[in-house]
Amino acid sequence: MNQLLAIMLGGSLGAVLRYAISTGIYTLLGRNFPYGTLVVNVLGSLLMGIFSHILMQKLPNETLSAMLLVGFLGALTTFSTFSLDTLNLLQQGDIVKAFLNMFLNVAVCLLAVWLGIFLAKQW
Repeated sequence: MNQLLAIMLGGSLGAVLRYAISTGIYTLLGRNFPYGTLVVNVLGSLLMGIFSHILMQKLPNETLSAMLLVGFLGALTTFSTFSLDTLNLLQQGDIVKAFLNMFLNVAVCLLAVWLGIFLAKQW
């Protein structure tokens, strides 16, 4: 039961942070490309690398892991939004932006997870 409550708490915080970050990014950069989704996916991937390494290697704690990895980062990152953004770009006929969005979200997020693990190992 503690893990479920931890996931709910983490999820609510992650969802609010996702909204705040993506809204801020769209305010700064506009909506002609899904920048907000990209930023939260890259940030979430970086944090996934950091948190997963710390929680699995240095501070194993199942409840904290559930709260941060499943709840917080599960709500923060936006794969379903990424998919919808990409589909919308394809339906609008903007194939270049659609493929750029796919490439950046996959490649940069993989790099961000690796970077997160690398940084966490330095501590």
